Amino acid sequence: MGFCPQCGNDGPLEQTAESKRKKAQQHTRIVSVTKAGGDTVVRRRVTIDEIDRVLGGGLVPGAAVLLGGEPGVGKSTLLLQVAGALAAGGGSALVASAEESLEQVGLRANRLGIDDPNVFLASERDIDAIITAAGEITPDLLIVDSIQAVTAAEVDGSPGGVAQVRESAARLVHFAKETGVPVVIIGHVTKDGGIAGPKLLEHAVDVVLYLEGEAERGLRLLRSLKNRFGATHQVGIFEMRDAGMTEVPDPSGLLLARWDGGVPGSVVFPAVDGRRPLLVEVQALVSGTATPQPRRSVRGLEAARVHQVLAVLERHAGFSFREKDVYVNVVGGMRLYDPGADLPVAIALVSSLLDKKLGPIAAWGEVGLTGEVRPVAHARRRVEEAARLGIGTIINPDDAVRIDKALARAGLA
Repeated sequence: MGFCPQCGNDGPLEQTAESKRKKAQQHTRIVSVTKAGGDTVVRRRVTIDEIDRVLGGGLVPGAAVLLGGEPGVGKSTLLLQVAGALAAGGGSALVASAEESLEQVGLRANRLGIDDPNVFLASERDIDAIITAAGEITPDLLIVDSIQAVTAAEVDGSPGGVAQVRESAARLVHFAKETGVPVVIIGHVTKDGGIAGPKLLEHAVDVVLYLEGEAERGLRLLRSLKNRFGATHQVGIFEMRDAGMTEVPDPSGLLLARWDGGVPGSVVFPAVDGRRPLLVEVQALVSGTATPQPRRSVRGLEAARVHQVLAVLERHAGFSFREKDVYVNVVGGMRLYDPGADLPVAIALVSSLLDKKLGPIAAWGEVGLTGEVRPVAHARRRVEEAARLGIGTIINPDDAVRIDKALARAGLA
């Protein structure tokens, strides 16, 4: 401008930077590791055993928990049941929904049979208003649904933007640490299955949970991906019913309730999810194809691993699937990440190809590219779980170290 518009002095404007470094008011406290441990943290049990299992024993005062999951999987339903369980045990909970009205949340609560006066509801998008309301009633748990729908008034950007999500999450975490009230934040997921928003969101919270399952199927798995107060890789299993989420104390019995081992292409796989063994049925269907390019359909497993098993069976066992349609499915909507599922997939494929019944049989083992069958972890737990449900024939890497030997043990040589 060439002059100051306030005093009229000539000369250009000069930029000056104010130093943000301040002199330390006090020395940093340094203690020995032997004196740093405090008293044991007193957890508050939710009284829903599957959730307490995943949390490591219950909610820790001041903990910030992030719950992610696909749309319609039941995140809001599960947390509303958590609020009801806390209230039934003498506590209180505030459910702040930024996506639904009070009437909508109330209708869900009625369907779930939650009518405790200590479950408080709020329909609010402003994050500061939610924190203020929680500070007034001081609940034993604050639930925010969802972090992508709330906003901070003085932050630019629309709801769900990086700046809004980062600032809103930071204020909720600060509220939890300052007051000791546990906060559970619901987060949306991207099309790739990851929790939407900046990665800082997962770093800022203490616990990251993920609820998975297919919307059209009833089974739901609650996984612990991060837990500063307990072990990770824990899993809780629920079944979605009309009255909400129901705990499944014996998932193996549920998954194999209608299992018929007397048909070709059906093998039981003793999976170990986290530290929990459960039996799942692996099915395979091999049929002739009418198209130049045979179809490959895989559900519940990594398609690349199934293609690898098909190649190994042709190269090292002499079974060709080139002119066949191949379908592989894990019953119950389960998703398996265990490499030990290779061997049951191979046995089920050959059984269906030969149209040969196997009877009650369980198998596990990782199949290598050279045809070897390698051991996987938790062999003892797998054996015990298979024996508990009365499965007599068990094939594992200790009994058959090659894929052709494993197939021979199953009667498919």
